[in-house]
Amino acid sequence: MITEVFDSVEKLHEAVLKYGFLPFFENEIKGFSIEEHTPADRWFTSNEGPWEWKGPVLRMGDVVYGKFFNNKAGYISLKWYSDFANFRRDGYDFDARIDDGLKVDGADINIYEELIRHDAILSKGLKKLTGYWGKEGKSGFESIITRLQMQGYVLTTDFEYELDKKGKPYGWGIARYSTPEQMYGKSFIKKMYKRSPQESYERMFRYLVKQYPDDGRKIAKLLGYKGKTEKK
Repeated sequence: MITEVFDSVEKLHEAVLKYGFLPFFENEIKGFSIEEHTPADRWFTSNEGPWEWKGPVLRMGDVVYGKFFNNKAGYISLKWYSDFANFRRDGYDFDARIDDGLKVDGADINIYEELIRHDAILSKGLKKLTGYWGKEGKSGFESIITRLQMQGYVLTTDFEYELDKKGKPYGWGIARYSTPEQMYGKSFIKKMYKRSPQESYERMFRYLVKQYPDDGRKIAKLLGYKGKTEKK
């Protein structure tokens, strides 16, 4: 169970490594979020807080970030992400899903194929290349990129800011996307598939239920388990 107060980049980063999984927003599991452990003066204020710390935490290189938990954002330590991605992919890499005739939306294919042509790419660049940019652009980009993150095929690797005339950053951070394959290479992919998807799920579930023993059903839902569970 989380006990820290997140008032610095370092404390947030250490908590992700300690707990393995850390949703950004309040959810069904009481106390299991960054939002609930952030002082009010660090949340949507002029002071730096978790919103501004996303890029610095990611640049430390041992955690990943994305919309992983019921289509909402959060962190996973690199130690646990291989099991998470294996379970969410159901053991399939993206091309294998298509080759085996599993349902894959054409818009997902378009964005994913454009994404893998780059080591990493800013969201606005990806939108321009795939026709989702501007008033005349297609709609639905955020839903697609969220789905690909939920499925374990895409990561948010950094957040970058526009600069004003004086060179100072302003506005919201712009997400830079990549894939686990591009970020971590063949050794990581080999590690990802060394267990069955079910074994990966059970490993994650057992780990989290030790922290929240009364929330088994909620943990299963947060991890994306579709089967029946007898846990509380």
